[in-house]
Amino acid sequence: MGWIPYAAGSAVALAAADFFIKLAAGKLSNSLALLIYGSCTFLAGVTWVLIDKARGFNIQAQTEGVLYAGGVGISFSLVTVGLYLTFGADAPISLASPFIRLGGLMIASLAGLFLLHEPLTLRYTTGMVLAVGGVYLIITR
Repeated sequence: MGWIPYAAGSAVALAAADFFIKLAAGKLSNSLALLIYGSCTFLAGVTWVLIDKARGFNIQAQTEGVLYAGGVGISFSLVTVGLYLTFGADAPISLASPFIRLGGLMIASLAGLFLLHEPLTLRYTTGMVLAVGGVYLIITR
């Protein structure tokens, strides 16, 4: 099947998360919002592990993987706090969400180039120039 359908589903879920954060911002404290987010994530993780165990999958972990997974949790928690603060400050979702998401994608992409030594191509460079231009046009509308 390939990775594109998974990526598309993830993009839809990410957009929904931004939309729900925008709707929730200012209607509960940011700390309670993070607790609810974390609880949902925890329950989803426990459910997935239990399903995998029931299906006979080997649940394994290397120390390095556990540390990186912890980094994911901390990072997404910081994203959630940042989004609540951003939308709590009355940022429009049509500006803030693309700025945050495209900015994050550009940073992650550059990390792939410089830290993971992924290939730099003309097509990639063109895409990055267009993405930077897109962020600029969105923010300065």
